[in-house]
Amino acid sequence: MKLKLNDKKFSENIKKLRKENGLTQEQIVAKMNVLGSPISRSTYSLIEMGKGNIFISDLVALQQIFKTDFFKFFEGISTER
Repeated sequence: MKLKLNDKKFSENIKKLRKENGLTQEQIVAKMNVLGSPISRSTYSLIEMGKGNIFISDLVALQQIFKTDFFKFFEGISTER
């Protein structure tokens, strides 16, 4: 199942968390692959740019990699559509 998240703030939050953890996109993808995700760096890059959708299972993998609460992914996102 895919979770459609094309929100700019969501993408910014993912990128911020990655940088706070001192990781490159390649390192994130390698860690996700170890956790069972077949995601590629190009697909991950699209997610960080707000142009790609993310699987819920990949969001769970990122939560484990960043060792953070899920709300960190959604900080600053408006409830307005």
